[in-house]
Amino acid sequence: MKIYNTLTKRKEEFVPLTEGKVKMYVCGPTVYNLIHIGNARPMIVFDTVRRYMEHKGYEVNYVSNFTDVDDKIIKKAIEEGVEASVISERYIEECRKDMAAMNVKPATTHPKATEEICGMLDMIGTLIEKGHAYVAEDGTVYYRTRSFKDYGKLSHKNLDDLQGGNRSLLVTGEDQKEDPLDFVLWKPKKDGEPYWESPWCQGRPGWHIECSVMSKKYLGDEIDIHAGGEDLIFPHHENEIAQSEAANDKPFAKYWMHNAFLNIDNKKMSKSAGNFFTVRDISEKYDLQVLRFFMLSAHYRSPLNFSSELMEAAQNGYDRIVTSVSNLDYLLKSAEGSMTEEEKKLAEEAAVYRTRFDEAMDDDFNTADALSVIFELVKFANTNAGEGSSQEFVQYLKDEITELCDVCGLIVEKKEEILDSDIEALIAERQAARKEKNFKRADEIRDELLAKGIVLEDTREGVKWKRA
Repeated sequence: MKIYNTLTKRKEEFVPLTEGKVKMYVCGPTVYNLIHIGNARPMIVFDTVRRYMEHKGYEVNYVSNFTDVDDKIIKKAIEEGVEASVISERYIEECRKDMAAMNVKPATTHPKATEEICGMLDMIGTLIEKGHAYVAEDGTVYYRTRSFKDYGKLSHKNLDDLQGGNRSLLVTGEDQKEDPLDFVLWKPKKDGEPYWESPWCQGRPGWHIECSVMSKKYLGDEIDIHAGGEDLIFPHHENEIAQSEAANDKPFAKYWMHNAFLNIDNKKMSKSAGNFFTVRDISEKYDLQVLRFFMLSAHYRSPLNFSSELMEAAQNGYDRIVTSVSNLDYLLKSAEGSMTEEEKKLAEEAAVYRTRFDEAMDDDFNTADALSVIFELVKFANTNAGEGSSQEFVQYLKDEITELCDVCGLIVEKKEEILDSDIEALIAERQAARKEKNFKRADEIRDELLAKGIVLEDTREGVKWKRA
């Protein structure tokens, strides 16, 4: 398995730090609003990387944070007249809903910045002790960038070229800095802002320190993979390396993975341009499995253009797979018996698709080529499975398609949604069973409806139901 490493600018054979295990950290969203489709790309991409690692037999410890204290969160809290935690908790919950709809697996751990302040204070203290950080007069703590000789090794930027000020590094209080390139580890509170006690001042952490601390706590000083969008390479990931390696005296991450930008109709997404879409916006028109299919239709390091035409193409592609699986399900209802000799030969031919799928994914997670292989397998199944096929052969083809799709996080086996009229009929049958004191049957009906996502509530006005 080869991974393109941003650090070395080349594909490298993946060799985990511990055999059979993968420690992976992915930068998560700042939770001040509903997540947008730009946030969705790294979520889907690196969830697929994780799934493939697990498919290959690795035990993956996957950590992805929620930044729940930030200027944007505080601004929204002030506008609504509520605590910042109200805003962050609201949008963490909404983010979890969108992730579930995209079939993004929950991380092993989803740490929150506000719950890791003690660890941040410890690491900042260590950096001060080692001479990598200093305290300004107002209590702001800055990282002494030039104290870390390898600064710039991820972004391949030269410190001298940065002199004169990269805007992303400049902050208020610049005149307190020893060097314009130094960045904030801890900053004093402002009126109305949440704050924490520290040895330097009442305040809150800078953005970069949280990921260094969370990665260390939940994965250890050294990790296998650190990932995120390419916009995070500089300064965020560069600063993480400087903090972590200076504090821990060890290499931070062995492999750095970054997905490319998502554009809208060949333009950068922005609210001012009127081309800003949340995942929730997309869900009003498309099943979010279509969005996931669309995101995987290009290699993660290639820029991806979002348009209604390309989403329609993704819808059609996704539907082809779903329809094929549905047809195989239909055949299974009447199919019987084991494979014939001819079917065994066909099954051997079909096995090649799994090998080719793995080859595509082993080449830096080339999901575009992997999906092409799935389409070929779908065509093979459509051509070779029919009314006279054995149950074993049809089941084999269905399992092959669904298992490869599952590696990509694509749900292609659709559960039939129960109709309102059928629900009402079952509720009436349950009520009749209860009158006859047939409580066993009444419980069976409740469980049957629950399995189909229907929740019953017995009230004084009668039985009410809702879809879970």
